[in-house]
Amino acid sequence: MTEYSVGFSILLLGMLLLIGKFIRVKITLLQDLFLPSSVIAGFVALLLGPEVLGNIVNLTDVFHWSEAGLFPKHSLETWGYLPALMINVVFAALFLGKKLPTLSKVWNLAGPQIVLGYIFSFGQYIVGLLLVIFFLTPVFGVDPLAGALIEIGFVGGHGTAAGLGDTFAEMGFEDGEALATGMATVGVLGGAIIGITLINWGVRKQKFQNKTEPQTRDDVEKKGLTELDQRPPAGHLSTKAESIEPLSLHFGYIALSIILGYGILQGLVWIESLTWGSATGVYLIEYVPLFPLAMVGGIIVQYVLDRIDVYKTLDPDLISRIQGFALDILIVSSLATLELAVIRDNIVPFTVLALGGIIWTVFVFRVLAPRILTSFWFERGIGDFGQSMGVAATGLLLMKVADPDNDTPALESFGYKQILFEPIVGGGLFTAASAPLIFQFGAVNILIFLSIITVALLIFGLLYFKKMRI
Repeated sequence: MTEYSVGFSILLLGMLLLIGKFIRVKITLLQDLFLPSSVIAGFVALLLGPEVLGNIVNLTDVFHWSEAGLFPKHSLETWGYLPALMINVVFAALFLGKKLPTLSKVWNLAGPQIVLGYIFSFGQYIVGLLLVIFFLTPVFGVDPLAGALIEIGFVGGHGTAAGLGDTFAEMGFEDGEALATGMATVGVLGGAIIGITLINWGVRKQKFQNKTEPQTRDDVEKKGLTELDQRPPAGHLSTKAESIEPLSLHFGYIALSIILGYGILQGLVWIESLTWGSATGVYLIEYVPLFPLAMVGGIIVQYVLDRIDVYKTLDPDLISRIQGFALDILIVSSLATLELAVIRDNIVPFTVLALGGIIWTVFVFRVLAPRILTSFWFERGIGDFGQSMGVAATGLLLMKVADPDNDTPALESFGYKQILFEPIVGGGLFTAASAPLIFQFGAVNILIFLSIITVALLIFGLLYFKKMRI
């Protein structure tokens, strides 16, 4: 692999993103499903790669550089490295540019949704572990680590699934990344389809408390485009280019966050090796990937900047653009290198886990959300449902449809929720450590542990928030 092959591989990703956007603009069904262009581009790459086209026809005689499918082998190798790198950028940027409120303010506004979000996520682990322990492992010989796939794929999404690939491999579950990525795809599709269905049901059954009708999008908005006279600025230039390019400055903030996270991770690994690791033989931190600690690094950078950056040089819009770019590259590259053979060979366990996760997530929304979110439960709960099926972006899309004018506290409380939610689950510390925990302590012990926590959260949520009105 040369520098030219690496550069060409990245250029191919850019071309695939353009193709994905063109397809989304032309096909109404994909617009109605809220599918991002990056997901479409990833599927195009998957279809043209070795897993699909390469298994149908042999193109070696036509394209000397092609061993399987339409793409060179070196491009597939390059794309295989990108998800584990880009996920660090995505998570490092998560809290950069966002004002960190006091924990009391977060809890007072978003407390019910924080509790409900943990019930969604921990329940997905419980469902997965129950299925693995009592059915999938005894019957199909599935690795117990598969009990973590639902939450990793649904709430964590493609980025987390790809980012945990090395972790799965280190613990001997080589199929974990492909199965988690497939689960993330099911989550994105299911979140959009089931979410819109639930919104239509809510309209018919008059479950909405806000007076604004759910949003119907015009043709331009469905295509994911913005009218020329309505386009917001992509970012504010906080520095002059003669000093430093603003984009470079913001990349520097993200880089510092990742380096801080790396330092924290290495420090924790060192502490573990000197303390409980050497004493008990149980090692967890060495299996934890970098990206959740990169998020912690971002929080530290933001905290320091809030106190010393008198010129407010950190612009959230520019950070969001860098984060979005990294996420698009991550999604395309992870889907392009998805091993369909792994899903095909595990189709029954994969389907059982996916259905179990969907049933649990719908149950929590329909049965528990009205009892924990005692005001505007539908408008707020549909965002939590979307996040629990297909990451935060799906939740935001569903809230925009259900509450287009922000007449309810749904959007604000959803945003505050992430401060006490994302650092733990949905790609946070527990998500990253879930597979190592199962690996070290066993599926049964983790099932008992999570069941106790989830029952406690459920009782607390039903009793504590009973009289709360937001």
